[in-house]
Amino acid sequence: MDFDLQGLDRTLAAVRRRLMDLRLPGACWEGELSSSALSTATAVGALSLAGGQTHKPLIRGGLEWLAGNVNPDGGWGDTVLSKSNLSTTVLAWSAFALGGETGGDFEAILAAGQAWIARAAGSLEPKALAEAIARRYGKDRTFSVPILTMCALAGRLGPPETAWRLVPPLPFELAACPHRCWRWIHLPVVSYALPALIAIGQAKFHRDPTRNPLVRLVRRATVGRTLRVLQDIQPTGGGFLEAAPLTSFVVMSLAAAGRKDHPVAARGVDFLARSVRPDGSWPIDTNLATWVTTLTVNALAAGGDLASALDEGARRSILDWLLARQAQVEHPYTHAAPGGWAWTDLSGGVLDADDTAGAMIAIRNLSWPGVDERTRSAAAAGVKWLVDLQNRDGGIPTFCRGWGKLPFDRGSPDLTAHALAAWSCWLDELPGPLRARTEAAMRKAVAYLGMAQRPEGAWSALWFGNENAPDEENLTYGTARVLPALSELSRKPGAAAGAPIHEMLIGGVRWLLSAQNEDGGWGGAPGVAASIEETALAVDALAEVLLCGESPAADQPLQAQVSSAVIRGVAWLVRNTGSGEAMNPSPIGFYFARLWYFERMYPLVFTVSALGRVRRRHP
Repeated sequence: MDFDLQGLDRTLAAVRRRLMDLRLPGACWEGELSSSALSTATAVGALSLAGGQTHKPLIRGGLEWLAGNVNPDGGWGDTVLSKSNLSTTVLAWSAFALGGETGGDFEAILAAGQAWIARAAGSLEPKALAEAIARRYGKDRTFSVPILTMCALAGRLGPPETAWRLVPPLPFELAACPHRCWRWIHLPVVSYALPALIAIGQAKFHRDPTRNPLVRLVRRATVGRTLRVLQDIQPTGGGFLEAAPLTSFVVMSLAAAGRKDHPVAARGVDFLARSVRPDGSWPIDTNLATWVTTLTVNALAAGGDLASALDEGARRSILDWLLARQAQVEHPYTHAAPGGWAWTDLSGGVLDADDTAGAMIAIRNLSWPGVDERTRSAAAAGVKWLVDLQNRDGGIPTFCRGWGKLPFDRGSPDLTAHALAAWSCWLDELPGPLRARTEAAMRKAVAYLGMAQRPEGAWSALWFGNENAPDEENLTYGTARVLPALSELSRKPGAAAGAPIHEMLIGGVRWLLSAQNEDGGWGGAPGVAASIEETALAVDALAEVLLCGESPAADQPLQAQVSSAVIRGVAWLVRNTGSGEAMNPSPIGFYFARLWYFERMYPLVFTVSALGRVRRRHP
């Protein structure tokens, strides 16, 4: 079987053209996140409780959007392409109550939603509903407690005197401790959820104070101090993490505690009013500008197209933009050290491992072939930031080192592989002591990836999933992100001396081959319907293995299998995108706590990278 090079070239040209058209004039890419029923429901709830009469049109618009985007089964999914789920359906159901719309135009929709919830939870009885929501998230209360809070405020858990007993308390008083102590306290929420811990904890205390007199005394004494902490960590734009759900939960909880006029609530309401879309919906976040910009730069570089796609002036402009996004001071929210990058250029962003790694690779690609001192210094700071973030087990967490074992705080293979790739591309530019530290970190990271590899050869992903895969995991994304990093590292054996990289690569390649569907595409797991994003990621990873001189593809039978899989994958992409004219996104992104999203740039970026890398092998 041979490549249809004409089809590949036609598709690559069309997708690359569309990708370049999305660049903002003279600057970066901003992308477009999917509208979210969950975000819309929570924003409606917050504005209903704290927004006042001036926001009635926004409340009505949000409810009309929810009514127009209900699934045929009566429930709501996180995106318009997502399956119905209990969390989003319960929040939408609660939004109608808080918005004062429980009948009339929405009566049939609400009846269908109630029926869906009753089937999913087993009953509409408050205790059964609360237990079903808690089961969805297990020990992690980051999302279950906010959902129950909104349900209680909407009267969906019965009368107030009993409803608040079903909302677990959150120890907001712990936020009064010095931030250096937070990681040792074992908070019941993940690190980024501190605003919810404070606001929801205070709402629960206000509505249903603990019977323990000592705890009650401590909590009453720390109300003012923890409110000041909340005010100090609120971004200048008003939106915590630039996210409508988190900001909404904070606003509605302050209102529930009798503080709807507090400055934090007022700024949160202003953020929600500014971030609504013309159709009445809210996205999960304002934008992922830094993330999609670095993805785009690195995708163009993967195919050797960076210089032809972006002239020297454009490359310099994007490089300057990225360097200006690097944190120069301690982050006021997480107290992260300078040197990292967030996913957005807006004030609500938080420094994280994935975006820092992506930015470091992008500034390397943008500054090729020569690196000036400013860029070298920025890269060294980024390298150090990632090295300092590494957990004891060698894995790279998202935000904070050693915070805990809850999701999004522990290390993960995809983040660790991304850090490895970033370290590797800057290793030769680092000063001696930092280079030695980095090489030690790389060895620990490779050892972590060896421990994290599944017996069947796959790796899991933290920030991406698949609703149709077992446990909603996306092993295709995880494996496709680890393989290129290991392939690149195999060319620098000194950085991971003694590590069984070759064996790890073979295991990962064999799993990826086994996960390819008969039609040539990939989903999130074997047998799962293929998507553009997952197919492009798999093709990209296997093409990188083929391009790597020291790889499992040196084994001739395996090389033939990899080549055949890549050919079939490219054919799937050409066929299923209409040669690049139909780039439909899929909801494979996770945005905290199993909240799904899609980003319209993902299929474009991943396809440009994959087809560009394949074309490099067949000039």
